[in-house]
Amino acid sequence: MTKVLHLTLIRRWFIEILKGAKTVEYREIKPYWTKRLFNDDATPKEYDYILFRNGYSKNSPQMKVEFLGVKEKGRYEIILGKVLESYNITSSLTL
Repeated sequence: MTKVLHLTLIRRWFIEILKGAKTVEYREIKPYWTKRLFNDDATPKEYDYILFRNGYSKNSPQMKVEFLGVKEKGRYEIILGKVLESYNITSSLTL
């Protein structure tokens, strides 16, 4: 079974990841993110990839990005790999 981490981003960060300029996504250390990123024994969860969305509509721009792991350094650092696929990318997402 494929394990996917779903994350929504504002346009600026979405474009930076799409261009390959942003290789780490940050999240605050809060119970919500701890539950999504770590197992009960505090080991990081494994995901096959991250599905980023820019917006909430069914036609929002999306991209699949390699999930390379997560670290805790005063906040959660989600390590990103290559962009594997992208969908609904329009010219309004200036690259």
